[in-house]
Amino acid sequence: MSTHDLITVHLKVWRQNGPNDRGHFEDYTLKDITTHMSFLEMLDVLNENLMKEKKTPVEFDHDCREGICGSCNLVINGIPHGPQMRTAACQLHMRHFKDNETITIEPWRAKAFPIIKDLVVDRNAFDRIMEAGGYVTMATGNAPDANAVPISKVEADSAMDYAVCIGCGACVASCPNSSASLFTGAKIAQLAKLPQGAPERKKRVIAMVEQMEKEGFGDCSNYGECEAVCPVGISISAIATMRTEYVKALF
Repeated sequence: MSTHDLITVHLKVWRQNGPNDRGHFEDYTLKDITTHMSFLEMLDVLNENLMKEKKTPVEFDHDCREGICGSCNLVINGIPHGPQMRTAACQLHMRHFKDNETITIEPWRAKAFPIIKDLVVDRNAFDRIMEAGGYVTMATGNAPDANAVPISKVEADSAMDYAVCIGCGACVASCPNSSASLFTGAKIAQLAKLPQGAPERKKRVIAMVEQMEKEGFGDCSNYGECEAVCPVGISISAIATMRTEYVKALF
């Protein structure tokens, strides 16, 4: 490995013992970090060093490390998921950082996402929004033939564009209002585009929007920050669809 592939990074990491703890930043320096590492692998190295020193490792959330599960909820240098557009934090690599750069790492900041510890937040509010109506109620049985329910390619593609939402919460973390409208809108728009979602269409949008408000998320003010940081590129048009569906359901 070339020495050009090794960098030193200075980390400012948010440490907080729990939701009632005041919390603070702690400084760490890591040397000889290979630029081929992912961001989470770099945090693994940090924790290995801390454990060798008999210190408490930094808690951070992760699972698949493939940009699919949405668990890697980190604000990196003030940007949810970091500087690389359409890239989850777990897919971000250290080659996007400079030698001797200072990197600030924080958790999502939102009332509806209370901090559990350090960089880990409770995102169960999203689960409760989904429980309110983000599904289709029907007997499953055997899978139907592909051509049994005709759907135009345009509508199918549009539904898939919304269905790729991984529920990470970056939209909430980036929004000045901590709005969950992009997440909720994507889940509503996905089913609104498909005939399978038609029977529960009105009930679904009302229940999910009302649950979103109960969870304490703010209102959407069309800042567009949510679309800018979404790691899978969900369009803000999802929010427009949600609003249209909600008005239609009321009248």
